[in-house]
Amino acid sequence: MRYLCLIYLDDKQLAAMPETQMNELNARHLRFNEELLASGQFVEAEALQPAADSTCVRMRSGKASLTGGPYAETKEMVAGFYVIEARDLNEAIQVASRIPSALLGTVEVRPCRDLEVDGVAYKASSKSAGRSFPR
Repeated sequence: MRYLCLIYLDDKQLAAMPETQMNELNARHLRFNEELLASGQFVEAEALQPAADSTCVRMRSGKASLTGGPYAETKEMVAGFYVIEARDLNEAIQVASRIPSALLGTVEVRPCRDLEVDGVAYKASSKSAGRSFPR
């Protein structure tokens, strides 16, 4: 089963981090990525720009409404993510607890789901094993 591990960090804390500390954190993430690849649990991972660089898009009455900055006012923002393969929630939690940024913030573990159309389950990602929606 696939799980999304959302990494929440304080943008201000990250911005204030000395370069040597940031380099070490990034290096630990890259080593962790290699561990997940070797175990077959790695699907995808990305670090994200600060939340202030985001754009929120809302479609209303056929028109896009854009606002800058994060959607929610909160101290911790989504700083990155992993999509992993795990047998069950317990294994996903074990993987998430090893994510280097978990020491600085919060990692939310959320199961991914298939998309159903007319009672048939389809994988949302082309990287998933399983039935893909016909084009």
